[in-house]
Amino acid sequence: MTDLRVALVQTTTPDDPVAGLAHVAPLIRRAAAGGARLILTPEGTNLLVQDRARRETLLADEAGDVAVLGLQALAAELRVHLLVGSVIVRSGHADDPRAANRALLIDDAGRTVARYDKLHVFDVDLPTGERWRESAAIRPGDRATVAATPWGGLALTVCYDLRFPHLFRALARAGADLIAVPAAFTVPTGEAHWQVLLRARAIETGAFILAPAQGGTHADGRRTWGRSMVVGPWGEVIAALDHDRPDVLFADLDLSAVARARTAVPQLTHDRDFLPPEPIA
Repeated sequence: MTDLRVALVQTTTPDDPVAGLAHVAPLIRRAAAGGARLILTPEGTNLLVQDRARRETLLADEAGDVAVLGLQALAAELRVHLLVGSVIVRSGHADDPRAANRALLIDDAGRTVARYDKLHVFDVDLPTGERWRESAAIRPGDRATVAATPWGGLALTVCYDLRFPHLFRALARAGADLIAVPAAFTVPTGEAHWQVLLRARAIETGAFILAPAQGGTHADGRRTWGRSMVVGPWGEVIAALDHDRPDVLFADLDLSAVARARTAVPQLTHDRDFLPPEPIA
């Protein structure tokens, strides 16, 4: 039984919003032509650029971002719900110059009906020599989001949030049947952890995990993993791309699988309060 056809758009997003919109729009049109009613794009759909000075010249408020305006119009034209995995926009906090990494849910009338600022920012020194300090440029959010859709609760997360299972559990307990995990994973972490983390979050929540990804080599030399994926509530991989090129991944979802998984393993009802362990001296 198919209740919902989704499409995950995989991109190699350029380094400015005008080019970003031009890159993603044909893929969204292809997704809609293939019958998808809910279409998801990756983290950084409007632009991916590491140079802070250049990014400052490109940043706009959400309401004035060229890509956001174009995506709203496209959702209305195609009559689809569009989960924009994230856009990099001004945070709206005058006391903090950092940007927001913001997911947007746009309905089939082109209205933004939910938004979420990425909670967990990625700061790391990798064995490969790569060094990431997302916190230097991105202001983290402070609230989780589950949005009502015609197909049930859709939770919004972004990339590094995937590594925090307590967030996903809270989203499931708040009514999420579908959890979006748009991402721009690095190649080393993607190769090692992407699939196993997505499957684990699906098993722990009994929810569908929808993970559209950036992939390939970007204008500033950054490489991302790709391999967009849909995982079912039992932890099974329903659909996946096996490459890092721009593409569209379709999946047909039987939404009753959520209730079946949660009935078989009712873990969301079995939480118990406990005292934390004493730290080891």
